[in-house]
Amino acid sequence: MTLSELEILNHIQKTQNITKEELKVLLYTNDSIVTEELQKKAQQTAQQIYGNKIYIRGLIEFTNYCKNNCYYCGIRCANTKADRYRLSLEQILSCCETGWNLGFRTFVLQGGEDPYFTDEKVCQIVQEIKERYPDCAVTLSIGEKSEESYQAYFDAGADRYLLRHETADEAHYRKLHPEQMSLSHRKNCLKILKKIGYQTGCGFMVGSPGQTIDTLYEDLMFIKELNPEMVGIGPFIPHQDTPFANEPAGTLDMTLRLLAIIRLIHPHVLLPATTALGTIDPKGREKGVQAGGNVVMPNLSPVNVRDKYKLYDNKICTGDEAAECKNCMSARMKSIGYEVVTDRGDYKA
Repeated sequence: MTLSELEILNHIQKTQNITKEELKVLLYTNDSIVTEELQKKAQQTAQQIYGNKIYIRGLIEFTNYCKNNCYYCGIRCANTKADRYRLSLEQILSCCETGWNLGFRTFVLQGGEDPYFTDEKVCQIVQEIKERYPDCAVTLSIGEKSEESYQAYFDAGADRYLLRHETADEAHYRKLHPEQMSLSHRKNCLKILKKIGYQTGCGFMVGSPGQTIDTLYEDLMFIKELNPEMVGIGPFIPHQDTPFANEPAGTLDMTLRLLAIIRLIHPHVLLPATTALGTIDPKGREKGVQAGGNVVMPNLSPVNVRDKYKLYDNKICTGDEAAECKNCMSARMKSIGYEVVTDRGDYKA
């Protein structure tokens, strides 16, 4: 490791900022000592704020219908091979009951942009969960909505909202999305969520088609500008029934480098080690935590629908019962010196 590379790491840690040139060095260096030091600094930064605690979120994938046609996504509306489903309110509450008994104190309701789930229905779901489990946080991840809709969900009790921006670069956004979708609208949604008072999450895929150092730098600068409470990144994994079926997947190495960089430029962020990481590497989620991650999201969805919520191919944990997922995750984290805690796991400013 050259002195200049070590200086880059120290400079990023000290200033909580990064230049495009520094990003290029860290993403392309072949010096394993540099990448190990990068991840070590990120892990230490996370531990200084959150200790060795890993927060679990119970993921409930409640609909795989979507009106959008994003080119990378397996549940895009043009995919006629997708086996569609919707969970009823009773099914969603049953998932929450299972999760609560296992120690989950955050539920993440994730779905495609499904017009069937009107604001009234979403508010009812949120209210019912909060009524039964007042000690729990509810996170929504249901796409682009109007300010009025976001406000209604918040008033009903939703605490957090995840909306990956996918790319902060206009030309790159156009490569990934159909004409009727708009990057400025997506960014504006995120700003509205912050304004309303949600703990807000953005994020992007690592290695998506057309991604460059320039687009990644735009992503990092957008994260700095938005100052979100959560950032979700994971490797791009192609789905066989999309236009990107034959594109190469993102790599574990690049994802870990970017996780570590995000931790250093935004030290307090809640940073998941994603299922997609675990899909491309058997120890992907452990490695994600060792690169600065502090959140994992086991699946609470009914086993009979898990294989239908396929944003990408070869997704893991589609056959596990919720208790298996939780116990497996606890054991995995324990093996690297971390403890999965029963906690809402709020952002620490």
